[in-house]
Amino acid sequence: MFKTLPGFRDFYPEDCAVRNYLFRVWRRAALSFNFKECDGPILESLELFKEKSGDEIVGQLFAFTDRGGREVALRPEMTPSLARMVAARAQAMKRPIKWFCIGENFRYERRQRGRLRSFYQFNADIFAEPGPGADAEVIAALIHSLRMMGLSTDDFVVRISDRDLWILYLRSLGLGEKAILALLNLIDKRERLSRDVVLERLRPFFHGSAEDFLLNVETLTRTRNMDDLSAFVQAHLTGGELSDAVKRRLSSWVELLDRLERMGLGNWICIDMGVVRGLAYYTGFVFEAFDRRGEHRAIAGGGRYNHLVKKLGGPDMPAVGFAMGDVVIGQILSEKGLLPCRPQKPDLFIIMGKGKPAATALGLLHDLRRAGFSVEYPLRPVAFGKQFKAAHQSGAGLAVILGEDEVEKGVAKIKHLRSGKEEETPLKDLVAKLSDHCR
Repeated sequence: MFKTLPGFRDFYPEDCAVRNYLFRVWRRAALSFNFKECDGPILESLELFKEKSGDEIVGQLFAFTDRGGREVALRPEMTPSLARMVAARAQAMKRPIKWFCIGENFRYERRQRGRLRSFYQFNADIFAEPGPGADAEVIAALIHSLRMMGLSTDDFVVRISDRDLWILYLRSLGLGEKAILALLNLIDKRERLSRDVVLERLRPFFHGSAEDFLLNVETLTRTRNMDDLSAFVQAHLTGGELSDAVKRRLSSWVELLDRLERMGLGNWICIDMGVVRGLAYYTGFVFEAFDRRGEHRAIAGGGRYNHLVKKLGGPDMPAVGFAMGDVVIGQILSEKGLLPCRPQKPDLFIIMGKGKPAATALGLLHDLRRAGFSVEYPLRPVAFGKQFKAAHQSGAGLAVILGEDEVEKGVAKIKHLRSGKEEETPLKDLVAKLSDHCR
């Protein structure tokens, strides 16, 4: 017997119902913020991800050479595709550009709780708006989508950090761009490594000062409010042009936090400079949403990527966005009993006799379905008792009964399956009568 490939899933009807529920919530949340829906191809040029996503993603690609000799890859994330699409038509688009998409992505990585090789992801992005207002808007959209699923401030928190501040700090230590990127990746993985391993990996950059640097990192990553963040910055980042850049970053922090507070979202956010994000294209504010108990991987993550559109041949255009996968949030909602448990049900079940009643019923099916009803009926002749049992088991609210007597009189009998109440209506008025009942 054939089995599903490792890290991939079969979606049986009950699983598809859960997936479609997530899609509906994501779509409603995005539309309430006036994001416009878009989509892109699952297969992209390998070069798009090799150049733009960083080594971590490149090592997880499902990549191959197609029959035309092109090196291609199944998309591991949507952001490079979105930036490519914007770059292609940037001059003709009204700004700011607010897009969202829901699509399947693929990463060849070790399977573990909350991580599969095929997953669906919700992206919401804003292009061509440089100020903290855009950052606040996408963070607000993230929080709003989780609240629509029934989660509260007791359930999750959005941790906000700043790669620009990290880069300014590392540059102040005399480090070049390659070293900075390597250190940001190490800081991002720090909590998953022992302290001794982190120190060993820091020594090639800092030699005898590795311990001092790590102590500063630990101080900065424990920061949870603006006063402590400002104090660290003033102690370690001063002087000339650097000081001006730092002042601009702190001013952006104040504006971002003030906007989120005014939106009533202060209880869902916190400062956490330990969030760095591993993708190479991130700049400025970055953030991740986590469950409060810390029992799961990140629910969602995102941030600024101000240079990606330009790198892909478009204009110099700032951008910010987030992505949320279906796997982790599905697990959390399941554990909390927040997933819908309603199976798909027909509106109507037609119960019919043999011969002329069956022919009449089959003729009615077309009209009922065109009117928008979901209709079930027996596909082969069975006794009335079995049909009534099937009608109740289907979950339908109404049964339409067509026996010989009803057909002779030109009527149908409508039975309310929950109350048992019955009524007759002329066949010509059946659609209108059922519409009244199903409003």
